[in-house]
Amino acid sequence: MLSNKLKNYKVILASGSPRRHELLKDLDVDFTIKLKEVDEVYPNNLKSYEITDFLAELKSKAFEKSIEKEELIITSDTIVWIDGIALGKPKNYEDAFDMLSRLSNNVHEVITSVCILNKNFKKVINDSVKVYFKKLTKEEIDYYITTYKPYDKAGAYGIQEWIGKIGITKIEGSYFTVMGFPVHKLYKELMKL
Repeated sequence: MLSNKLKNYKVILASGSPRRHELLKDLDVDFTIKLKEVDEVYPNNLKSYEITDFLAELKSKAFEKSIEKEELIITSDTIVWIDGIALGKPKNYEDAFDMLSRLSNNVHEVITSVCILNKNFKKVINDSVKVYFKKLTKEEIDYYITTYKPYDKAGAYGIQEWIGKIGITKIEGSYFTVMGFPVHKLYKELMKL
């Protein structure tokens, strides 16, 4: 259905995330992966979804000068938002441990933004989900970081991994947004093309 809608486009996913690759593939979209180096820095005054909107759009700007007429570029960014602070990807073990300790026995938001870019238009969408964590023990946090090495994940965790299965007690919103792609909203936007 969606593949028919996109038959005149050459869809490019500008993401190295295996989760995003899998989720876009599950929508029956034919796409290629193209990565461009982007310095993911945002202004300090941005909060919540403003950060992910800014970064998703920033990633798309790397393609603006070279985009061809039939190309459709999809970029995305995810953060964990807790107590007015954005958690991105952890730099090292200590950073990951601090992040997971902060999420333990607490509620946070996971916000994902997607930018859809073509020669003729640009659209940014976002989605937000509330995630509830049980109290995690130091041993559980250590085991997860040591075993799963979540250094490529915002907030130092993947909902689909061990920590999500044993630690998350409730989510309010889309599971896939927490994974890094609000597929329900992306599908709706792509169907409008």
